[in-house]
Amino acid sequence: MTDHVAPVSDCSVHSCDYNHDGCTAYAITVGGAPDHASCSTFIDTTETGGLPKVLASVGACLRSECQHNDHLMCTAHDVKVGPGAESADCLTYQSR
Repeated sequence: MTDHVAPVSDCSVHSCDYNHDGCTAYAITVGGAPDHASCSTFIDTTETGGLPKVLASVGACLRSECQHNDHLMCTAHDVKVGPGAESADCLTYQSR
């Protein structure tokens, strides 16, 4: 089991209420469909969410087929989120 917490090093989803020159959510959850992984924390409303500073990490990864997944934790050095099959995909995702 990993003791590493993967930081969100980049988020290019400008419509996310947690993205203020970087992800200000405390932690994100990676979910999605079988063919891609998405940021399940993505939210597009008129609210401004998150912390006053960029600090996000991957709290949980539900993509058990990802090569970076160890006991639902992300072992990647860092994670990038951006447009893919959905508005906010985990661009670090790699299927085993």
